[in-house]
Amino acid sequence: MPHIATRARPTGHPGYSETLPRRGESAAAARRLLRTACAAWELDDLAEDGALIVSELVANAVRHARRECIRVVVDRPGAACIRIGVVDFCKVLPVGGTPGSEEECGRGLVLVAALAGCWGADPLPWGKRVWAELYGTVRA
Repeated sequence: MPHIATRARPTGHPGYSETLPRRGESAAAARRLLRTACAAWELDDLAEDGALIVSELVANAVRHARRECIRVVVDRPGAACIRIGVVDFCKVLPVGGTPGSEEECGRGLVLVAALAGCWGADPLPWGKRVWAELYGTVRA
């Protein structure tokens, strides 16, 4: 059974994270983590887009990272905002582009940019964190 870590954040909401093997099958575990966080925070309206985004971020990490594991992090920086991050051990930052109609790869970050309110990548001493934020509505 995987270990899901939670810890309090400055917003008072817990964050969820899990270290996963750098394999394509880890996207399913990342989607479960994302859906668990959305349900706990009653932000279910963000779950489907969030699942697509985390799948794409994991796929990129699987393709480009160097070590055998990646870390998926789901935070809640605001009442109606979630931040999805994937940390890997490759220092090369992703660059969004416009793939040609015949290309099979290169559409993931285009999809992330279309679904997310914003996205980016932060360099780390040992690699990078690629993240995306989604904004929803808070239930009264």
